[in-house]
Amino acid sequence: MTSDDSPSIENLLANNAAWARRVETEKPGFFRTLANQQAPHYLWIGCSDSRVPANEVVGLAPGELFVHRNVANLVQLADLNCLAVTQFAIEVLKVSHILVCGHYGCSGVRAALHGDRIGLAEHWIRPLRSLCEEHRAELDALADDEARHARLCELNVLRQSRNLMHTQVVQDSWARGQQLAIHPVIYGLKDGLMRQLTDPIVSNEQAIALLHA
Repeated sequence: MTSDDSPSIENLLANNAAWARRVETEKPGFFRTLANQQAPHYLWIGCSDSRVPANEVVGLAPGELFVHRNVANLVQLADLNCLAVTQFAIEVLKVSHILVCGHYGCSGVRAALHGDRIGLAEHWIRPLRSLCEEHRAELDALADDEARHARLCELNVLRQSRNLMHTQVVQDSWARGQQLAIHPVIYGLKDGLMRQLTDPIVSNEQAIALLHA
């Protein structure tokens, strides 16, 4: 163990070796098959929070979920990394589902709600501060800080799903008739459950109706 009582890199490598042996014993040829193909049906756009392990949350094995993560699960049109992952997932991997997954207890959302300054990430979460001000009346009407935080986490998922709908790659996929559903979902740290915030969004017409609801 290191001085801060966390596992050393050697421990992590040993854990990895034990995991690889266990998987290969349980599923002979698993890694050889995985190395030769990547055909996930799902793209996960989620938060970098270590308490939300994407594959484990939805019970999928390596190779079954394409993943993009960042602080507070934001979809920003200036974020070339997110846009590139989304385009690759839709146009190359042909995923048919995108999960935009936030989580209750998100530190980035909390910083936006309370006006906390968090260094370099301050620029990153600025859209969350705008979202908070946009819904200030609704948030202030809630009973306590925990309820306000939870609601802003939900509003953030809905806003990022909206941003995703507006990307050219999603618009083009629907225009050419490609099967693609966007799922705004949120994960509960306290119970491990994932909840849908709206029905799946499967067309531009549905997206427009949702935005004006």
